[in-house]
Amino acid sequence: MSLSRRAFFRNLGAGPADSASREFIAARGREALVNEMWRSGLSYEEAEAQFGPPPEGAIVISSNENPLGPGPAAYQAVLDGLDQWAGRYPTNFRPSHADLMQTIAAKFDARSENVTLGTGSGEILENAAKAFTGPDKALITADPSYMQAVSVARRHGHPVKTVALDANLRLDPEGIARAARGAGLIFLCNPNNPSSTILPASDVEALVSEVQRSSPDTRILIDEAYHDYATDSAHQTAIPLALRTPNVFVARTFSKAYGMAGLRLGYGIGHVDTIRTLAQWTHVFNSNNLANAAAVASLNDPAHLEQERARNTAARDYTIGVFRDLGFEAADSQTNFLFVNLGRPASEFRDACRERGVMVGRDFPPMENTHARVSIGTMDEMRQAAEVFRQVLA
Repeated sequence: MSLSRRAFFRNLGAGPADSASREFIAARGREALVNEMWRSGLSYEEAEAQFGPPPEGAIVISSNENPLGPGPAAYQAVLDGLDQWAGRYPTNFRPSHADLMQTIAAKFDARSENVTLGTGSGEILENAAKAFTGPDKALITADPSYMQAVSVARRHGHPVKTVALDANLRLDPEGIARAARGAGLIFLCNPNNPSSTILPASDVEALVSEVQRSSPDTRILIDEAYHDYATDSAHQTAIPLALRTPNVFVARTFSKAYGMAGLRLGYGIGHVDTIRTLAQWTHVFNSNNLANAAAVASLNDPAHLEQERARNTAARDYTIGVFRDLGFEAADSQTNFLFVNLGRPASEFRDACRERGVMVGRDFPPMENTHARVSIGTMDEMRQAAEVFRQVLA
């Protein structure tokens, strides 16, 4: 028996226009659980016991999601596909995963051969660590930065070398280039999570050029999960650079600005030789029908992305001002979160906020005793959270 759209949303406890159904797709508040699974090797059940669902009514600004979920076009694409999605493989559903790859390629004047899909961009990061690191091929990354590729490399016993952020919490391209000689993979998260800062496009190109000269077999993965939130003109996507440069590739996700964290979809794009190697590690049918349909609709709706960027920028600027008025400085955020120097353990701030119904980010060693990460929600959520911040930091 097919599942009708009406029955689907009745089972969710929400009507089609209800924000709860969008939050189901956005999957808010689950990053801490997943991160603990990567970091410590806990099972899902063990991690769930420690990081259960957010308390009912809590303001969840801990996991860098889009608080509004997907845009109207993507949402409608999910509704339209519900009556037929479950019984078809992604090759036999329209838009298929091949249609999605063609849509992505066309957006960047590339070919489908330049694209590989992932279950979120996380699969791209994991596959890169498996494909390009080894017992004598280290992974090079910043510290602190996003940990998924690092966790995979360490799980396989492959060496990891870290390079500290500079005084402005930006990636250190010269330090990374020095560490990269003989390495298997460089992982650049740009804009960086958790520091929220960018490495300017000119520095990215200079880093790539130096690594090609000094360590030509090293691959470079640039994670642009937060690209769509950057407003600094010094930041540009590295996709054109990747398409023309062997050994360089970019990871993107639909989990952030596109609001599809619960649908789990991302992609890698770059030079065809690099993508061909990476794609050998890809899971079969790793993108589902609803995610494919929503992604195609999202890519064909650039106006909504601009609206989301403007919404985030306004709420981000407001929240930066709140902390500044309280005497605390945030790094130069080009993302949908802040990294704030509170001069105290993040755990103290996090626990005090949670007691008052606001959930903020987890620890980020080696800066967990000074800095806290705060995701950006809606303007109403940030105004309510600001009152809590004032109480906790008074």
